[in-house]
Amino acid sequence: MRKLVRVTSLCLMLALLVGSISVSTAANTRLSFSTQGLGTSMYVYASTIAQIAEKYLPAGYAIDIETTGGGINGPMLVGAKKADIALANSAPANWVMNGDILGRPPVPGFRAIVGGMDRPFVVVIFTEDFVRKSGITSLEEIAEKKYPVRVAVKTKGMLGEAAADQILAAVGASYDNIKSWGGSVVHAGSPEIVAMLRDNRADLTIDHIPAGQASIGELSLTADIRFIPIPEHVRDELVNLGWEKTIMPKDTWAKQPEDTPSLSSSVVVVVREDLPDDVTYALTKAICENKQALVEAHASIEPFEPELAWMLEKCGVPLHPAAEKYYRDMGYMK
Repeated sequence: MRKLVRVTSLCLMLALLVGSISVSTAANTRLSFSTQGLGTSMYVYASTIAQIAEKYLPAGYAIDIETTGGGINGPMLVGAKKADIALANSAPANWVMNGDILGRPPVPGFRAIVGGMDRPFVVVIFTEDFVRKSGITSLEEIAEKKYPVRVAVKTKGMLGEAAADQILAAVGASYDNIKSWGGSVVHAGSPEIVAMLRDNRADLTIDHIPAGQASIGELSLTADIRFIPIPEHVRDELVNLGWEKTIMPKDTWAKQPEDTPSLSSSVVVVVREDLPDDVTYALTKAICENKQALVEAHASIEPFEPELAWMLEKCGVPLHPAAEKYYRDMGYMK
């Protein structure tokens, strides 16, 4: 009898030990969510998603926001297993996965879970001081006059910078050409770009942002600027690079009195392709079933349509199987 008690006690102790190890492991399961820095819309998106999703994730999981880069960097970090989740945009997510456009090897290893989260726009902004002193009112004229323009754009790896690079090259004003004409191209964060334009240390910027983005919103209210349309031939060319044509409605920003031809690539959430199915399903469910909370955090998410968030043109890359299961369970996919 005593032997049986001792064996039973030993088994109980082992069970408790195993249980404690399991709980400890789960408690230390922290998912890294890569996004852009403080003050950006991407940071607001990521922090809000993380706050909502932690209520849906399996017990013991938590999410850490890491400002290690969004846009193009996001899917690259996830594919390289340096992050678990990231915000990206549909076109560059495709470039990263397939190795096209960027001139880099393909980076597989990630999948989409939710696409079409916003309706961003490529903005081209001239200062009115630049227009007055140069007489230039369009992008093409910069190349025609070989004008030594001073450009301020996002840091390399950001989608806004890729948009600037591709658009300027398409009008014949590549970075190298601008520098050869005596101009300059400065890479900086949003606050510094705004300061440079306001202080007349830069003539123009090009970025890819949602309506209501704080830095450009502030600039449009506090500086003398002009929003410039993207030429139709440039839009046609960039559609072939994965961009989507769109029109930025008038009054999206202060000092934008007319509808403005633009380009767009909407936000997509990507995850490691080896992320567990239950975790991926929970993340997808959390985002799709809390649109109102996301919109309250950032109004630019208003165009988000969860029932269409699975579509390839909105995601840019294939879905994670667990995300696809969620959309099928909801009847969004047949």
